[in-house]
Amino acid sequence: MWKLLAVSTAAILTLGAGLPVYGQTVTADKRLNDLLEPIRLKHGVPALGGAIVTGKGLEAFGAVGVRKKGAGVSVTVTDEWHLGSNTKALTAAMIGALVERSTLKWETTIGEVFPELASSLDPALQKVTLLHLLSHRAGLPANIPWGLLPRTATTRDQRLAVIKKLASIKPLAEPGAKYLYSNLGYVIAGALAEKAADDSWENLMKKLIFDPLGMTGAGFGGVGTPGLLDQPWPHGEDGKPVERNGPDVDNPSVMGPAGTVHCPLADWAKFVADQLRGARGEKALLKPETYKKLQTPPFGGEYAMGWLAVEREWGGGTVLSHNGSNTMNFAVVWIAPLRDFAVLVVCNQGGPVAFKACDEAASKLIDLHLGKPEIKIP
Repeated sequence: MWKLLAVSTAAILTLGAGLPVYGQTVTADKRLNDLLEPIRLKHGVPALGGAIVTGKGLEAFGAVGVRKKGAGVSVTVTDEWHLGSNTKALTAAMIGALVERSTLKWETTIGEVFPELASSLDPALQKVTLLHLLSHRAGLPANIPWGLLPRTATTRDQRLAVIKKLASIKPLAEPGAKYLYSNLGYVIAGALAEKAADDSWENLMKKLIFDPLGMTGAGFGGVGTPGLLDQPWPHGEDGKPVERNGPDVDNPSVMGPAGTVHCPLADWAKFVADQLRGARGEKALLKPETYKKLQTPPFGGEYAMGWLAVEREWGGGTVLSHNGSNTMNFAVVWIAPLRDFAVLVVCNQGGPVAFKACDEAASKLIDLHLGKPEIKIP
């Protein structure tokens, strides 16, 4: 098995009909289902989905298991999956699009976008830029008490309330000095984008990322119609179905830029294929220099902007990765630009067991694509 586990971000059988992807029809691949099902059974998770992607798009995908334990309704390859913190790469790409339009700069500070609040910020926070926020180098805590924000306000107003709360936050480190994974940092980055572009993060994501890439099934929050088994049901880390499903069964919507996107595997594959093309200098949604910026750690270490950049032999050098979970779902992606492929794995359960199942599945998908026998790692 390939070495994958070492880079956790730790922040989250019915075959469907063929889907049109990049002008061709791609159907569920029996090889992937045969690969995923033993892993699902071994770890006891309700469902697993997986995909192999190249710069041309979705090459193969599969899905096994059930939408909800005890209900007997199978998942399909067209189901929607919660991406958790994999949303961060999408948020960073959206901000990259705004930088290309000169709406923002990578060096834009909080105080420049909200000058009326600048004097109330700690001196260190006054120097925090978008580059710091998106690379987890802003010195910010991981979270704030999100549940205490006023739910009566719009989501955009809630993010503005987060900006105002910065006046009471003392940074944990100087900007750029230390890697501190922070959902708060991404929410702030989203708020900066909202103010600069005079639009909500949700609308900006749709206009600048989802629509141009044809991600027609992408959305925000938990999946499914409340009370119905029309999408994968969320399960806790104990493997038991949670009480409810639907859009509101997720982290608070204010946290959107940090991790509330959901979509079918085919749609996630469109974004990942675009990142692959961009990394390889091929024609893509953004400019080559933007992808280089997004995918290169700006302050040393391994974290770029929404991506971990690490060395792996199977990838021929630097590969990109991220995982995500809202505690009730799990998803992971590995991208190997030098070998022009990526693998995606999703699960409708959160916690360590789901992490291990997804990691093992990703490793075996890599084996499958490279046509190599499984490599055992002690």
